[in-house]
Amino acid sequence: MTIEIPQYGLKAYALLYSKHSTEEKFRQSELDWVVSPSMRKKIFALLLRSGWIKKSSRRTYSCVNPSDAIRGLLEFRVPQIMLGAKREYSFTRISAVEVWSDFSYIQRSMEKSPYFIKVLRKDLKYWKGFFNTREIPNYVGAGATIGEYIILIPVSKLSFDEKNGFRVDSLREAMDFAKSNGMLAYALSYMKRKYGDLA
Repeated sequence: MTIEIPQYGLKAYALLYSKHSTEEKFRQSELDWVVSPSMRKKIFALLLRSGWIKKSSRRTYSCVNPSDAIRGLLEFRVPQIMLGAKREYSFTRISAVEVWSDFSYIQRSMEKSPYFIKVLRKDLKYWKGFFNTREIPNYVGAGATIGEYIILIPVSKLSFDEKNGFRVDSLREAMDFAKSNGMLAYALSYMKRKYGDLA
């Protein structure tokens, strides 16, 4: 898993990779003549945390292969992250259909991977911070970007069921949503076979 890094981090990675490739190990002192000691520590912390370099020993590092780092930017992280959420939420709309259909309908692609999540209006600041610190793009009501992103849907009251560790809209709500959207016919059939027709 790799996360996006700011330009200064990308330039530092490019310098380290161009000098050492993925084979050679290097130390933080590699950047001594380029940046201040505090900036050097910041750069190395950023590159390590974001998955662009890895520790080889206590004091040495090596670069991750750039093609692996780039592919890692598009890995799916949201489901795992949501399992650790402390505030109430509910996967909703197409995301609820995805969960209830045991992912027989999957809306995921490297190009576009939205998650629709109801949250309490009073918790909106928490959720924006929750996703921002994990560097996952998030929008209120609508929005889009390349890869994974969150559409937060603020509500004043929240009810949810639990399915496979996720908080999700009720099965009835998911099935009603699937009925309203022709592209979800396969998922709707799957849910009817598994849970019965709730009509």
